[in-house]
Amino acid sequence: MIFTALLTYIPKKMTPENRKIVHMDLDSFFVSVERLYDSKLNGKPILIGGSGDRGVVASCSYEARKFGVHSAMPMRTARQLCPEAMIIRGDFEKYSQKSHDVTEIIREDVPFFEKSSIDEFYIDYTGMDRFFGCFKMAKELRERILKETGLPISLGLSENKTVSKVATGEAKPNNAKEIPFGFEKPFLAPLSVRKIPMIGEKTSHTLYNMGVRKVQTLQNMPSELLEATFGKNGRIIWEKANGIDRSLVTPYSEAKSISSENTFEQDTIDVNMLEANMIAMTEQLASKLRQKQQLTACVSVKIRYSDFDTHTIQQRVPYTSTDHTLITVVKGLFKKLYNRRMLIRLIGVRFSSLVHGNYQINLFEDSEEQIRLYQALDRLNIKYGDKTVCRAIGMQVGRRRFNPFNGVGI
Repeated sequence: MIFTALLTYIPKKMTPENRKIVHMDLDSFFVSVERLYDSKLNGKPILIGGSGDRGVVASCSYEARKFGVHSAMPMRTARQLCPEAMIIRGDFEKYSQKSHDVTEIIREDVPFFEKSSIDEFYIDYTGMDRFFGCFKMAKELRERILKETGLPISLGLSENKTVSKVATGEAKPNNAKEIPFGFEKPFLAPLSVRKIPMIGEKTSHTLYNMGVRKVQTLQNMPSELLEATFGKNGRIIWEKANGIDRSLVTPYSEAKSISSENTFEQDTIDVNMLEANMIAMTEQLASKLRQKQQLTACVSVKIRYSDFDTHTIQQRVPYTSTDHTLITVVKGLFKKLYNRRMLIRLIGVRFSSLVHGNYQINLFEDSEEQIRLYQALDRLNIKYGDKTVCRAIGMQVGRRRFNPFNGVGI
């Protein structure tokens, strides 16, 4: 059906400005990493996540997906669907390191790229066709990653990020797919609406009630109808369904950071007060990360003594944006750093090596209740302002305001 549609479809006029955007996604990333360390896991249904009944599935193998298991599903449900599955708690530090290895290979090989999550990348090859075949280059990069890391990875190539991401999904597992310029609509048309990025369970349920199950139906609907149903997102959904996406590849840089500092009116040695300030700053910074769908891999603590002697200590951490994980690291760094036992003038907390990512919670440690709690806290603080809900120890510390140019609290 798709082949016939491609033959009869008249493509858009080719222009020199046609973009070449590649989306790369590591296949069942966590599972693939575990299999590197234990070949006995190959070919078996694997669940990675919290091992208790209240835990959730962080990742699962394709063998487990055949039973209807998917990420973020309650572990007890997954175990009922696939009783023979092997459950692994997971090691986010290993996954972070392997993600870094893949990132460095891509960095060496491409003009510029965007790291959209721990296991996803966008690459802009626009203009490279005049020298090389973009699809050939992308496939060679995929093969290099597979050879040097042992991790299976799939890719999609098209004119924009949305279609490339969908193409990657259709290429999986461990394959590549190119959508020629002008054939975006017929490629998307026969697919389920769930294939379109940003259409989740709630949105798809509404569309199903409207009788919309295939992308082609969305393509033929007036955009005004979708806007009336979903607000401004309705227009975006309509554009994505029609293969339209103007968003650019944002160059990846680990130099991005967010930080907060507090200079005290009076120099202090009150450790309880210092800890309250650090916890309050960490809570608000972590909340900012989650709002922006970002994760940090490096935590820094800064101390300036009353004689202006300044010291900083940092620690690499597995990608995270959870308060309780980051607070533990911050408190540990402060204990290592504060050794002069003299008055402190300033303290600061900084998160760096930021990446965009949807792993906003520690799926290996947190229960369903913990996950829902974070989601509820973030909704309240977004709606009513920072520190509407916070830890009791941080209540004595006022709201931190952030400089939009450098992210430093003032």
